Amino acid sequence: MQITVPATSANLGPGFDTLGLALDLRNEIIIKPSRFLSISTHGEGAENPKIKKNSLFLSVFNKHYRKLSGKHNTFRFEFINRIPISRGMGSSSAVIVAGITAAYAASQTKYNKRTILNLALRHEPHPDNITPCVMGGFNVACIEGNRVFSKKRRMPGHLRAILVVPNKRISTSRSRHVLPKTYTKDELVYSLSRAAYMTALFMGESWDQLRIASKDKIHQDRRMQMMPELIQVQKTALENGALMSTLSGSGSTFFSLSYEDDAEALATILQKKFPHFRVMVKRLDNHGVILKG
Repeated sequence: MQITVPATSANLGPGFDTLGLALDLRNEIIIKPSRFLSISTHGEGAENPKIKKNSLFLSVFNKHYRKLSGKHNTFRFEFINRIPISRGMGSSSAVIVAGITAAYAASQTKYNKRTILNLALRHEPHPDNITPCVMGGFNVACIEGNRVFSKKRRMPGHLRAILVVPNKRISTSRSRHVLPKTYTKDELVYSLSRAAYMTALFMGESWDQLRIASKDKIHQDRRMQMMPELIQVQKTALENGALMSTLSGSGSTFFSLSYEDDAEALATILQKKFPHFRVMVKRLDNHGVILKG
């Protein structure tokens, strides 16, 4: 069987731990029964011994597979990693979602995506990445009683994601550490109003005001100070056709949204100005996790 899972861009500026978008950049896992455990890893992180062992995937998979099947069978796993690791594009969420989905499929247990999502919450307590990873599209998510409640909007084909991936990472733990323990009422109202406005714009497919809706005073500016080059990435993107430009998750990747006709020109400008960073143009994903076979 084959499982593919998409990268995601979370927060989207003011939607801290709430808003997320799936990207058409997929990790692939091929799983076959085997007499012995076998692992092969290709692509992103394949040279990293920790990533090469895929310990997070195996931990999640084994926990759920053994609970579902009551068995300790062994498998051959082939991992094809395309999502940059530790760059704010949901690589960990993709591993978790893939591991749970694989456990259900391997144990031949019926499931739906809501089941996968709520189980993923046990491994990843913030729903902004796991929700679009499971569901695809643009998602608004909240947690109530250890369950994820979410609403999805399919994304149209005439939009593109432009991803600027720096050559260094910002650790999630460190990026959360720079955030204050308290905020002013004005800061909260500023970001809450824009998160609400952004949700309305996405649901109504009204893209031209996203520049206003994507501003934030909760996390984004503080995190960008950890890598000042990102301030210039955002400025350049917004000056050259981006509908919005925000830190992807906790960084260091920067996500910009544009119309299809503007995407390649914007990517060329960004690559020229930031030659040491990787720039990618990707479609948006509406499928989420996919199981074949």
